[in-house]
Amino acid sequence: MAEAVGGTVLTSTGEPLPGATIFVKGSFIGTSSNQLGQFHLAVAFDKGPVTLVVAFVGYESQEITLSGPDAELVVSLVPSAAAVNATVVSASRVEENILRTSVTIDKVSARQLERFSTPEVLAGLGQLPGVDVNSASMLFTSVSTRGFNTAKSERVMQLVDYMDTALPSLNLSPGNLVGLPELDLESIELLHGPASALYGANALSGVVLFNSKDPFVYEGLSVRLRGGQRNLLDGQLRYAKKLTDKLALKLNASGFQAQDWLAQNYEAASFSQNPEGSSLGYDAVNRSGELSFRFTDDPKQQLPGGTHPDLYGKTVYMPGFTEQELIGPDQKTKSYRVQGALSYLLKDNLQLTLEAKRATGTATYQNISRFRVKDLGTNQYRAELKSNRGFVRLYSTEDFTGSSYELAQLGALLLGSTAQETSPYGPLSYAQLYFSTYNTVYSDAIRQPGTTQAQALAQAQQAANATQLQSADPRFATLRAQLVADDQPGRGAQQRFNSFLNDISAQRSFRASDFGTDLILGAAYREYRLGSDGKLFDDFNRRRIRNYEFGAYGQLTQTLLHEHLKLALAGRVDYFRNFSPALSPRASAVYSFGPEQRHNFRASYAGAYRSPSQLEQYAHSDVTSFIVLGNISSGFQGYSFTDANGNPYGTPGIPLAAFAINLPKLKLERSNTLEVGYKGMLLPKLYADVSYFRSVYTDFIGGQAFAGNVDGSRPTQAQIDEGLPGFTDRTKPTRIIFTWFNNARQVRTQGATLGLAYKLSKAMSLTGNYSLNVLDRHRLPADFQTFFNTPRHKFNLGVHGTVRQHLTYALNYRWAEGHRQEMPFATGTIRAYSSTDAYLGYALPELGTTLQAGVSNLFNANNIQIIGGPQIGRLAFLGVLVNVK
Repeated sequence: MAEAVGGTVLTSTGEPLPGATIFVKGSFIGTSSNQLGQFHLAVAFDKGPVTLVVAFVGYESQEITLSGPDAELVVSLVPSAAAVNATVVSASRVEENILRTSVTIDKVSARQLERFSTPEVLAGLGQLPGVDVNSASMLFTSVSTRGFNTAKSERVMQLVDYMDTALPSLNLSPGNLVGLPELDLESIELLHGPASALYGANALSGVVLFNSKDPFVYEGLSVRLRGGQRNLLDGQLRYAKKLTDKLALKLNASGFQAQDWLAQNYEAASFSQNPEGSSLGYDAVNRSGELSFRFTDDPKQQLPGGTHPDLYGKTVYMPGFTEQELIGPDQKTKSYRVQGALSYLLKDNLQLTLEAKRATGTATYQNISRFRVKDLGTNQYRAELKSNRGFVRLYSTEDFTGSSYELAQLGALLLGSTAQETSPYGPLSYAQLYFSTYNTVYSDAIRQPGTTQAQALAQAQQAANATQLQSADPRFATLRAQLVADDQPGRGAQQRFNSFLNDISAQRSFRASDFGTDLILGAAYREYRLGSDGKLFDDFNRRRIRNYEFGAYGQLTQTLLHEHLKLALAGRVDYFRNFSPALSPRASAVYSFGPEQRHNFRASYAGAYRSPSQLEQYAHSDVTSFIVLGNISSGFQGYSFTDANGNPYGTPGIPLAAFAINLPKLKLERSNTLEVGYKGMLLPKLYADVSYFRSVYTDFIGGQAFAGNVDGSRPTQAQIDEGLPGFTDRTKPTRIIFTWFNNARQVRTQGATLGLAYKLSKAMSLTGNYSLNVLDRHRLPADFQTFFNTPRHKFNLGVHGTVRQHLTYALNYRWAEGHRQEMPFATGTIRAYSSTDAYLGYALPELGTTLQAGVSNLFNANNIQIIGGPQIGRLAFLGVLVNVK
């Protein structure tokens, strides 16, 4: 029979400590202290004395053995460095002290998360050493570590309670847009570097693990309300209740909306044929629909009415549309999330959890193009049985597109719409009218006495610009609405997919001997069911495409020298429907010494891999101007649009063979990494974490546009000539094709991180970190694209603390060096950027209330994090947080 245990958790100076956790050792029976430090727990003593473990981040944990009920306990916790008593589970998939992990790992507690002032929690992780964050819009943020940084974070696995947050259709994680509300986050663990040995595919560069709050431990009602600049409105609610000693309920709901950041880079794109400001027009990074036409004397490519000879060989661009014009009424970014869970204790150390979650969001995502994801979302369901020795977990994820659309297609289709129903040459589109007007006005102007060619080109551009559809024209709004509602590729801009991921995994840990030998065994199976009605995938003649992968892993750990030395050997084998089996090994050693083993040196070797995304495997999207195809059959042969020296296709005197390319069938992308590091207490109040790594990457997966046959064969010259202009005839086998391939070159990188934390007092803790990432280019061709995309140098400086018991503050300055970025969307240089984030919180314990104020990018500094991405400006808010227990 359970009996009452309770009391108060205090600091060593007698102040109440809200949020401390109190557990019966070796079980899931636990609770947390309320805003006054008080706690109550039902404990069974029928099997003898029990031991309570009382813990709080930043304080020494304490164990208390009780032989009977006691409702008036007073537990005093002594301050310590935050890392000393922190435990993590992601590094080795079992709970261990963070100081003794064999790999580089960071943990962010709920109290630290409360001090983040960024609009999206992942953006706040940029305060950690070695972490790159990329914001493609306000709520679409990706996280990368150790380079090869993209706007979709495909090399870092993101998990919520070990459920993959990636969209099944695209294998990309949309940040926390459809993730977990901050009120339900107990902690975030970020594992740097390769982790495939325990996590499998796509843990090539790391793992981000979101841990939610257990309803048995964190009971009560929590509400957070915020409002601020850019019409920011943010509301979150969490309710958890023990219905009985065995059954607990948890409910979460959140809503966020604000005016989104918009990309406004109007510099000439790297592939533009003309420079910025040219009277021929140019292709700007953040304008879409800039259709171009190359004037030529080839009769097959002549405009109606012919072409003036002065324009032969010149490429003219239409102005296109800005992101603001194309997004129009959809500029608000939004996120809505609801979740419910039931947990039942079958035994004190055996818990069953059933969970359902739905989330939708509106933001901008960037890959080959920029996409406005409107009401994109996921449904997710989980059933989990876990003990202190292992688990069995089943979950299912469904994604859906809502009303999402692509900006480049939208702009191009707007300009391809009919502008004139009647003309001497039949109906004319806005594009045809534009280029015909350009040619006609130039031809007339150049014949005028005294008119220079530059003046004639300027007059032609001005007259042609007047013919383009304007966003203020009512017809623009009508056409835009039609195109964003049409999901037929080549006819509309709306995206369409609806896929499922079903995953089952299990793990069990064993004490293999009484001499410090531990063993972990686990296995996992996942199945994809891809659906797009033939609009994104090659699923024309079948309901859904089935893909699968499965694997098994093990880890053997041995402690020696009176537990001062910990050795571990881990490995995983994975099997795939479309690829050869993959082995991911990891070997590590940690040596600990000093008082309470607070000095820890580590070394490790790990191999990891990334499997191609479902889109890279099965894509089939024909947008008329080109076709996107997956590459898992026998590869592609064709012709590149430039030769090895950068000369464009069709350059006189260069044979066709100089442009020939071969793109073999896709295979896995791989890496091998050596790492050493130190983590520990240099001084009683000074914590340090230092790491150094060297990595070798092979078989990078990149994208390539080329002229080829859709069956993979190389076209003849006659086929290419027949396909002109533009290779856009869907009935012809020769098309402009975009597909994916593995780069043959090895790429080598190295880097280091240094993190320091010094606790002067409760009122002031100082933090700082520095990261170095170096790409070895001397073995690579000058034009080789690595997609490294990471600043060589970056650092953070911060200070935080609690003043006079109730006032909490945090201030962080982040700086990243300018660097070159190679994205599928655009290539260019990111200038150095910085951000100063600040937070203030004033607690009213008797009311369970905290008044909050925060600002990200306080000084509104230049903060463009990805090429073609938006300027991330200042965002300030005021809010209130209420916790009632």
